[in-house]
Amino acid sequence: MPRSDEELVARAVDGHVPSIARLITRLENRGGPDGDAILKRLHAGGGNAHVIGITGAAGSGKSTLVTALARELRAREKTVGIIAVDPSSSVTGGSILGDRIRMQEHALDPGIYIRSLSTRGSLGGLSRATVDAVTVLDAAGSDVVIVETVGVGQDEVDVVQAAHTVAVVSVPGMGDDIQAIKAGLLEIADLHVVNKADRPETDRTVSELRNMLSLMPGAAWEPPILETIARDGTGVAELADALEDHRRWLSESGELARRERRGAAARVAAVAQDLLLEELESPSTGDAFERAVDDVVNRRIDPRTAGRNLIRVVAEGVPS
Repeated sequence: MPRSDEELVARAVDGHVPSIARLITRLENRGGPDGDAILKRLHAGGGNAHVIGITGAAGSGKSTLVTALARELRAREKTVGIIAVDPSSSVTGGSILGDRIRMQEHALDPGIYIRSLSTRGSLGGLSRATVDAVTVLDAAGSDVVIVETVGVGQDEVDVVQAAHTVAVVSVPGMGDDIQAIKAGLLEIADLHVVNKADRPETDRTVSELRNMLSLMPGAAWEPPILETIARDGTGVAELADALEDHRRWLSESGELARRERRGAAARVAAVAQDLLLEELESPSTGDAFERAVDDVVNRRIDPRTAGRNLIRVVAEGVPS
């Protein structure tokens, strides 16, 4: 690792905010040996933060809820890192920064670090740069790291791979009252939050949630349903209590170790895929990829065989 990166990592681990920001940017924009060395150092020094995923449909008030939750956690003397995953700009590929703008009340608090990251085309609501940013904030000493996802659909549940605790936010009065918690999202929720609970449809939404949860197979942890009004802080203290209860249950039940293993497995698989694609684009493989595509298009070979042959090119150095 170059000395400049060593110094940057050391200062970030000490909680130096500008160094944390620069480190996340470097990991977001740069791979290769330097990025590997940075992550190696950070990963070894992490593992203490409670990583919370906040997900749900667009318009459910997630950003306002995260802002209120961060305020409550700071009142409890917790340091907080927030990663707000925004849609990618269609022009630059970068984050649109909407969530960060809405969280400006915390901008001057040294105990809160806020970073917006783009999805960069990730269909699961999270990019791998997001997981790297979690690693940075964990190693930098954040007690809690909150990952707020972009508004997601039923199958876009990658947040569960990055978080210890997942809170799914819904809101009454948006057509289908359970629009944010069908299928996959219902299954990954450790807590359900019905935000904007001053709306008249709230009781119906809570009742429908209870009915849906009653149809699911029994589990050791029963997801609570909490009502909040994030804009005035109603119910946010109870949400913070519930998150802490879940963290305690994870540790006492052994589920924390299982989830960390699941997350590590997903991350290793994702990195392996990325590295394989990088190798296929390397000049050392020649035009193996393009020729494989041509073979598939012309029906000389099937896609699965083509893929296996490309893996052999990378793994064994077979000439292209």
